[in-house]
Amino acid sequence: MVTSHWTATPAQASLRRRGAVLERAILDAALEQLSTVGWKGLTMEGVAAGAQTGKAAVYRRWPSKEDLVADALQAGLPRLEDAPDLGGVREDLLTLCRRARDAMFSRPGFALRAVIHECDPAQAERLHDVIIKGVVEPTVKLLREVITRGIERGEVRSDAANGYVFDAIPAMMMYRAKLCASEWNDRDLEELIDQLMLPLLRPTRG
Repeated sequence: MVTSHWTATPAQASLRRRGAVLERAILDAALEQLSTVGWKGLTMEGVAAGAQTGKAAVYRRWPSKEDLVADALQAGLPRLEDAPDLGGVREDLLTLCRRARDAMFSRPGFALRAVIHECDPAQAERLHDVIIKGVVEPTVKLLREVITRGIERGEVRSDAANGYVFDAIPAMMMYRAKLCASEWNDRDLEELIDQLMLPLLRPTRG
């Protein structure tokens, strides 16, 4: 009995996968490259190899690295759609922080951070809308909902619904992840809420 060891070449493999299936494989390979070798290490050739297709198949769909990465991030970033409503601002903020932590340390999260930290200004311009619309605006929207509910319940001071307050959690989480290599375990998140956010939000007593 003869056992075949034939392996499909990238070009032959791409023939078996067309349309959305092939595009998904390419986008997944781009995210994998970003999360492992970073923005500067990502190449169209490497993405093609990871997707087991030919380089031409990548360039036909995405003429530049920036175009490919923009679509990969849009397809891969987790969706933060619903604000938690657990009856108290502390638990709501903790739940949001846990979701943000899980997103940050997912494969798309590592990919996004590679883009943010390694792109030059011209490259970042192409990806600006993806980051703002895919990450920043949804996060601020959920924080606004949680803090506004807290104001309505009397837990939060009335002037707390402002941009500086909304930026505090994402800014601190990104700063510590980047410069302090913090992985944001549950205790870290509780301290962030209890030592920073709750004193910041608490109504002043007359």
